[in-house]
Formats: sequence, structure tokens, C-alpha cells
Amino acid sequence: MRLLLAEDDPLLRAQLRAGLADAGYAVDEAEDGREAHHAGATGDYDAVVLDLGLPRIDGLSVLRRWREAGRAMPVLILTARADWSEKVAGIDAGADDYLTKPFHLEELLARLRGLIRRAAGQASPVLRHGELALDTRSGRVTSAGHPVALTSHEFKVLAYLMHRPGAVVSRTELIEHIYAQDADRDSNTIEVFVGRLRRKLPQLRIETVRGLGYRLAAA
Repeated sequence: MRLLLAEDDPLLRAQLRAGLADAGYAVDEAEDGREAHHAGATGDYDAVVLDLGLPRIDGLSVLRRWREAGRAMPVLILTARADWSEKVAGIDAGADDYLTKPFHLEELLARLRGLIRRAAGQASPVLRHGELALDTRSGRVTSAGHPVALTSHEFKVLAYLMHRPGAVVSRTELIEHIYAQDADRDSNTIEVFVGRLRRKLPQLRIETVRGLGYRLAAA
């Protein structure tokens, strides 16, 4: 899953990026509102963590511009103040959730998982496909109750496909959502990861749609 992290405090931004990366997210960063607006207007993100107190363009204005332009990605706003009116303004501007600083990383991760699930129409934190189960909280995958060992990139590809059952997902889309913007990207690796998933999970029907990408077929 690919996230945009818009936070002007360099120390907090570095801490959040490290925590989000450790949780398996591909993270792009913005240190001010102008960078955040451009990234959110042109990139394809599964969710955004947006600080309201950004310089150059404040976070609330950035959010309003995204929504006015039809950008519908889930947005979690961060605010340094516990002022209820600011939270209401953020929600009215199109935010999906909020956190007041200081906060625990675990709560941020839990809220992001919830936003991404709901955006994909998934109510449960455990995604299921036949006897296959993927727990978005623990990162654990089981088949008929037995644990399955996956690499981090195999897990990311599987999770992305399981969030979009039946939809055709291109290799480019998978690359954008499992690698951070500054990572070394190679489209051929997607074929490798899909091939490994097919071998490790033979009951999983990942169809190749010629010229378009991959689709997780019904179990």
C-alpha cells in the first residue's frame, strides 16, 4: 500500500516514515503544503497522513483543493491542537479521520488500516479468499489455518490484490503501490512475486489478463 506523508516537522516525519515503512507501507513524503498538494493531485495513494499545520499552504486548504478536484483517497489529518472546531473543519473539508498530537504510532497504524479497508469495501481486518486469510494487523497469512511464510514484497502484492478481488490490477499499479517513490523499481519483479505466490499458494487463482495485468479470481 502506498501512502503520502505530509508533515513539516523533520524529526516527526522521519519517525513516522520509519514506522510506516516497518509496517509494510511504501511512503512518499512532503514537507510543506505545496509539495503535498502536488503529490496528492498527481499521485495514486491508498491513504494520506496530512498535518494541518503545513507551511506555504495549510493542510486544510490542501485537503479542500484535493476534494474540489475529485481526489477521493482516504485522508487522516494530524493536528497539534485539541480544538474541536479545527477537527470539525477538517472533517467538513473532506477528512476521513483525525489524530491529535501527540499520539501513539500503533493508533495511527490502526486508523490507517481501517481507512484503507473501508475504502476497499472491506469491513474486517482479516481479508479472506477461500481458505486463505490475511490479517492486516499482524501481517500474518494462513491457508486452512496453517501459516504461510511470505517475503515482505510477496505479502504486499497479495494484500493489494486481496483488497481488490475481481479487479484487474496492472503491473504499473502494483509497482506504484508496493514501492516508495525513491525506490529502485523494476516491473519484471512483479512477475517474480506473482509466480512465487502461485507456487506457495496453489489454491490462489491469480489470473493473467493479457496486456492489462492480474486479477484475483473468485475462490
